[in-house]
Amino acid sequence: MDGCIFCKIIKKELPSTIYYENERVIAIKDINPATPVHVLIIPKEHIESVKDITSDNANVLIDIHIAANAVAEQLGIKDKGYRLITNCGKGAGQTVFHLHYHLLGGIEMNPKII
Repeated sequence: MDGCIFCKIIKKELPSTIYYENERVIAIKDINPATPVHVLIIPKEHIESVKDITSDNANVLIDIHIAANAVAEQLGIKDKGYRLITNCGKGAGQTVFHLHYHLLGGIEMNPKII
């Protein structure tokens, strides 16, 4: 999609630190990390948000979770624990309208913060 920063990263038009990539998803370092480990896991197909998941593209959610486990293991937080979050829509804090998950870890997180 024209103008989408994640589509540009996927096409290698913009630089990024890549932790994981296959034909369906890419996992990159967040440029403004909220935690010591902050990775964005992005499907290569432009899907705006979770509300746009259909029976035709739902398998990407499996790919995202497999990537999350692989990245968490690579970065040494798989056994310690990590948080996987996606925002759906502007009111939920989504700022880039290309489906992506935030993998957060590397610190003890407050379970009361959702």
